[in-house]
Amino acid sequence: MATRKVLIVTDGTGPIRSIAEQINTALRGCQTLIVSAAEFAGNDILPAEAFFLGCEKPRPPSFAYLAELLGHINLAGRPCGVFSVDSERAIKYLSALVHDCEAALGEPFLAGDGSKGAAAVKAWAKGILK
Repeated sequence: MATRKVLIVTDGTGPIRSIAEQINTALRGCQTLIVSAAEFAGNDILPAEAFFLGCEKPRPPSFAYLAELLGHINLAGRPCGVFSVDSERAIKYLSALVHDCEAALGEPFLAGDGSKGAAAVKAWAKGILK
């Protein structure tokens, strides 16, 4: 059986990158690519069987290309998770991006004050891929 391909796109900030690394660890056994939105290319998402998007604040400038692409691509049924550290507005922004491409958006993950640790990230990430 082929290894499942997963893409994680971040805004490149430290806290978001940390969650992305925790997702990567949780999904050991998958072929995971972590990329900052500033370095994202459209062909990064095409082979991904699932993807995760994370940012600290809504509408980061680095997400402009990704936002444009997701408005014009059909990823219907692909599992997707969105996450942020403490911004409900960022979660709403990311959820709206995913809505346009018709991916299967799972429950968003909001890390909050840091009380949600690696175990919570692991359970959430695995739940997205079910």
